[in-house]
Parts: sequence; structure tokens; C-alpha cells
Amino acid sequence: MTRAEKADLLRKIGSERILIKDGPYGSMIQTFKLDEAGYRGGRDFASDQKGNNDLLNLTRPDVVGQICNAYIDAGADILATNTFNANAISLGDYGIPEMAREINMAAAKLTRACADAATARQPDKPRFVVGALGPTNKTLSVSPNVNDPGYRAVTFDEVKGIYREQIDGLLDGGVDFILIETVFDTLNAKAALVAADEAAEARGEELPVMVSMTLTDLAGRNLSGQTVEAFWHSVRHARPLTMGLNCSFGATELHPYVSALNPQVDTMMCIYPNAGLPNELGAYDEPPEMTGKLVRGWAENGWINMVGGCCGTTPAHIKAIAEAVKGIKPRQWHALPPALRLSGMEAASFF
Repeated sequence: MTRAEKADLLRKIGSERILIKDGPYGSMIQTFKLDEAGYRGGRDFASDQKGNNDLLNLTRPDVVGQICNAYIDAGADILATNTFNANAISLGDYGIPEMAREINMAAAKLTRACADAATARQPDKPRFVVGALGPTNKTLSVSPNVNDPGYRAVTFDEVKGIYREQIDGLLDGGVDFILIETVFDTLNAKAALVAADEAAEARGEELPVMVSMTLTDLAGRNLSGQTVEAFWHSVRHARPLTMGLNCSFGATELHPYVSALNPQVDTMMCIYPNAGLPNELGAYDEPPEMTGKLVRGWAENGWINMVGGCCGTTPAHIKAIAEAVKGIKPRQWHALPPALRLSGMEAASFF
């Protein structure tokens, strides 16, 4: 089955029932309490690797596989690779930028194997694998130097290049789609979209992408200053398989922005909130039952086709979410009327 055919299958299922996305890897990896040697996995590196979660795809695939299977057992249909920071820019912090392609390919193969095994056990519940692209730790829209507003630490072509390397590794490893997630900078997301388009052209195939924005404050804007509607207008031309929101806040705080985005989007909606807001120690206290209850409200409003968890959520949260939305009719999307849709900080439509 081609990636385009898998996208058609996902749309079909997403019109029949609410799909479940998995949760995060970072917080789950912390529960294994790995020391620096645990991250190295017997390999030799010049720099300290503790905290390099993406490296575990190579050095501790047993840990990553255990987490992936836990999400599958919790009911996840959509499995994202453990590659949020597996790009040359972010891996540069650990002194291993040259390992980006290797890590992404390993992550994709590992997640693919877990997903395919689950599908073989339950043929009526196919699992999909998405290659996760995080935002990197650089921004194209904002200067890191307060004394030089025009300065940028990276160029558009550089960011596009590191995403292209990551995407090629993920595709070679067997992912179905690409997920551009936790988007705080619209221009970074555009670089990723161009990279995905170029990767697809080079392979002579269609490459479905999923896009997920993150908000930086309760005003409902990303770091680039765009509202959710303006951001959607900025990326709608890419015809993403899903559009949505993740991270930022818990379901309570995201509620008005899910509501605002819903009527604007003519594709599937995918939302995966944090487990509430972090406490004074940075931990998340919202229990699975509460997350499930809040997400159920979105489902009853007809706002979602796909839902999962972000920071602080666990397989228990994913299971509670799956149970909470079971049997509720998914959001029915439709073509929007022709219009000129523009965006700056705000969205504007002219019919």
C-alpha cells in the first residue's frame, strides 16, 4: 500500500470513528532512570549523552520499543517515532549532528515493527506510523540577540536541509506520514513543509503530512505571533492530512482554541494536550480520568477526528482518552467555500 493509499485509509477510518494517537516519549523515558552510561548503551561518544532521548533508538531500542508497545496496548492507532529532537541542529547540543539520519532510520524501523506486529494481531485495527519532526531549538522568525533584531542563528535553507535529512531517514525506515509538530515558529514549519515536498518529489510519490501548532501563551498565539486561524491560513496550501494543536496547555486551556480552529479546517483535526498545567516542580498532576473527561467534551462537540496526549501523559492517559471517546461520532469535515484567505498575525478571508 502506497503512502497516498494509507492516507485515504486513514481519512476513511477518521470519518467513521475517532482515532487515538499515542503519548510522549520524554516523560516515559524518565521513568527508566537511565544514567549517562545507560544512554550510551556501550557506545563511545565524545560528549555526555544523558538526556539525549532520540539516541535511545540506537542504544536502547528495548526501552523505546517497550514505550511504543505500551501505547499500542492502551489503544493507540497512530504511533509517532521517538525523533522529536533527532535533527542535526538539536543533536549538535550532544556533539553528534552527523548521526541524525541513522537515528531517524532506526526509530522508523523500530516503530514500524511494533505497529506492524500489532496490526497482524488485530487486522481490523490497522496502526499507522508517523515520523515526528520537532521545531528544533532555533527560530527563523525571532532574533536570539536583543541588540540585533535582524540577526538569525540559522537560515531558511539550513533549516530546510536539516529537516530534509531527517525526513529521508524516516522515509527510508518506513514511516507512513510526516508529523510536523509543536510548531512555535511558522517559518520553521514552512521549511519543514518545503523539505517534505522536495523529498516526495525526489521519490516520485505523494508524501502526506500532518501539522500541529503549539501556543506560547494564553493569548492563543505562537511565538511568531499568529493566532490559530492565521497559522492555518499560512500552511493550508500544503493540504495537510491533519491539522491541530498539541503541547501548550492542558485540555481546559486549549478548549477555546480548538473551538476557534474547528470551523476553519477542511481536513481532519488532531489534538493532543498536556496532562494539565505543570506544578511548581514542573511535573504534571492531572489524572488520566480527568484528561479523558475533558477530551470527551471535545468529542461530544464534534470537534476531533484524532486525539492523544502530550507532555505529562502516559499510557494510562491514552487508555482513558480512548475509552472516553469510544462510540462518539467523529468530526465531519467539509470543503470550505472559495475565498481569498490571507494571514499576518491575524487571519483574513474575502469571499
